[in-house]
Amino acid sequence: MAISDNSMGLILAMSSSAFIGASFILKKKGLKRAGASGTRAGVGGYTYLLEPLWWVGMVTMIVGEVANFVAYAYAPAVLVTPLGALSIIVSAVLAHFMLKERLQKMGVLGCVTCIVGSVVIVIHAPQEHTPNSVQEIWTLATQPAFLVYGAATLSAVLALVLHFEPRYGQTNILVYLGICSLMGSLTVVSIKAIGIAIKLTLEGISQMAYPQTWFFMIVAAICVITQLNYLNKALDTFNAAIVSPVYYVMFTTLTIIASIIMFKDWSGQNASSIVSEICGFITVLSGTTILHATREQEPAPVGTVTWYVSGDSVKGVDEELLISLNSSDYYVQ
Repeated sequence: MAISDNSMGLILAMSSSAFIGASFILKKKGLKRAGASGTRAGVGGYTYLLEPLWWVGMVTMIVGEVANFVAYAYAPAVLVTPLGALSIIVSAVLAHFMLKERLQKMGVLGCVTCIVGSVVIVIHAPQEHTPNSVQEIWTLATQPAFLVYGAATLSAVLALVLHFEPRYGQTNILVYLGICSLMGSLTVVSIKAIGIAIKLTLEGISQMAYPQTWFFMIVAAICVITQLNYLNKALDTFNAAIVSPVYYVMFTTLTIIASIIMFKDWSGQNASSIVSEICGFITVLSGTTILHATREQEPAPVGTVTWYVSGDSVKGVDEELLISLNSSDYYVQ
């Protein structure tokens, strides 16, 4: 029996989530190892490029992203993107065992909530309406509504990079993840266009001669590189169990908005199905919020490293410049 396009997209999206969820943890461990012997990625270092474990995580993420890439060619973003919640469950469980970032009982409830919401979305997802050519996709991309969205997105990214990152990047998780998510929404619509072009080409209708195909490829490449750079900074600076759900919520919301504007995913659906999808999406967001809140409630480890800086012999505490570091990265018993 032939598998429908939506079913193929569903299988690929679930596989993608498993690989991507695991990649978060592998890259996090690689970043921690690299930070122990060189400049941390969170403050502009690139020593993680010499860390094999980080590359294992990168390869795992690439496999997941390829599966995700193909999924967008078969199913609408309204179906594929929310299923990224499964990657949060994978990363939360692996973080519990591999990074010792404890998953509490409420975290388990959050995982179950994400699964329930994902099932609701899958049941009510719209059928994919594949454009007949890249030129048709280009027409969708140049409609006024999407041009306004694109301009607003790029303006917000520039503001975050030039103004907010130097001031708040190390203290506010929304700065790095805001850049990732905004660029990610443009990545998805570009990758969906590329995926459709490749699918049509394999069916005998070549799309490689159209300049629009190469334009979408360039946009996707720029957006992916930007995402990876700032995602690395976020992972190196903040707890992985917080990065995953917050990134998912922001990325998914912006991607669905972009896809609805450009591809009109909800066109032809009745109000009941649309409301059900929205409820399913809100349920998934609730699950990720529970995971996020659970992690925030965990007490920070109490550890202090203290030493004295002086060119002379060691003196009393009151006579020297005292430097104290309070961080789990420097915890000493």
